[in-house]
Amino acid sequence: MNAIDPRRGRRALSVRHPPRTGAPGRIARWLGPLFHRLLDRIDLGLESGALEASLPDGTRRLLGGRADGPSCIVEVHDWRALIRLASGGSAGWYRAWAAGEWSSPDPVPLFALFMRNAQLLGQVARAQGPARWIGRMAHWIRRNSRAGSRNNIAYHYDLGNDFYRLWLDRNMHYSSGLFLDPDSRIESLELAQRRKVDAILDRLDLSEGSTLLEIGCGWGGLAEQAMERQAISYTGLTLSTEQVDYARDRLGSGARISLTDYRDAQGQYDAIASVEMVEAVGQRYWPTYLQAIHRLLKPGGKAAIQYILIDDAIFEGYARSADFIQTYVFPGGMLISESRFRALVEAQGLEWRNVRRFGLHYAETLRRWRDRFDRAIEEGQLPASFDQHFVALWRYYLMYCEGGFRGGGIDVAQVTLVKPA
Repeated sequence: MNAIDPRRGRRALSVRHPPRTGAPGRIARWLGPLFHRLLDRIDLGLESGALEASLPDGTRRLLGGRADGPSCIVEVHDWRALIRLASGGSAGWYRAWAAGEWSSPDPVPLFALFMRNAQLLGQVARAQGPARWIGRMAHWIRRNSRAGSRNNIAYHYDLGNDFYRLWLDRNMHYSSGLFLDPDSRIESLELAQRRKVDAILDRLDLSEGSTLLEIGCGWGGLAEQAMERQAISYTGLTLSTEQVDYARDRLGSGARISLTDYRDAQGQYDAIASVEMVEAVGQRYWPTYLQAIHRLLKPGGKAAIQYILIDDAIFEGYARSADFIQTYVFPGGMLISESRFRALVEAQGLEWRNVRRFGLHYAETLRRWRDRFDRAIEEGQLPASFDQHFVALWRYYLMYCEGGFRGGGIDVAQVTLVKPA
């Protein structure tokens, strides 16, 4: 690998605005070298892509720019934004954005840039010191015990069916669609979601009379499509009271929807589906989740899992702190280390088959959700109980996730697990 010139990111492009004067200006000039050293560290970690930053001292800096990759513009309005980044990682960077300490005409490529270079950036964008330990302690308190899981699911999913109906597709799928072409804007989100469900069901070899269990049934979209395809016996599990009510009304007596933890499920089934539910389990409970799948499958049965994974090369750093999503959006959540998860699958005596990854499809799904979310806001459809802080948080969440998938450090995949006969 070629050596990186540490002076590369120090080049001042131009003067954006005059430096501050008076006491604040003197403090900024005194602390400025410390902030520029942090920017030097970021610059060294940007192997591909580029960041053009406007800074509070009136200078502009180009960080990265060595190879093709995501390109973004960031205006740092207050040095405190960098303090929050250095101490609080992605959660601190969100707090800085919410406080107006930085802005960007489009944050998505910024998030993609940081994800693309996450391995080289190392701990630059991870929480440090007291903030890291506080975040880890809060994450531990919200671990997914039976009571914790119920609280964590309620925190996210029980925001109300009226809220999610505003921006999900008509069939209420809250997971990645599968497009013919994720770069094309022609195909509808509804078609992409139907294709995703078909891909899951095709893995299960269902026939008339088959028994299907769905762990994390959402609002019943997969159940409805599965029962349209064949006359099967369907059972769905969720911990969201809002989802239970919606799915029962939607599916009627043709399906059994139960407010039940996967650990407490009983019986045996020909097939199991679980679409982006395992991220709500947590690393500590991966073995328990897989034990449940093994126990609930009949010999020769198949489970189709759709899961979000994070690059193994950055998993350890990710797992040592609580990121923005775990802190503000999905308490108790945890992306999958595929190698670790697969090892646990095989230790349970399950076979791991036919992985298919489609991360850019998730990026496009998130872009579509954000468009629908913005349109609902503009049209005044959001329930009055949700204030501007909530709206801003969710827009940031959708952009943050889209950038992560475009950066490539996180991905979405489907896999078939088989219990030997």
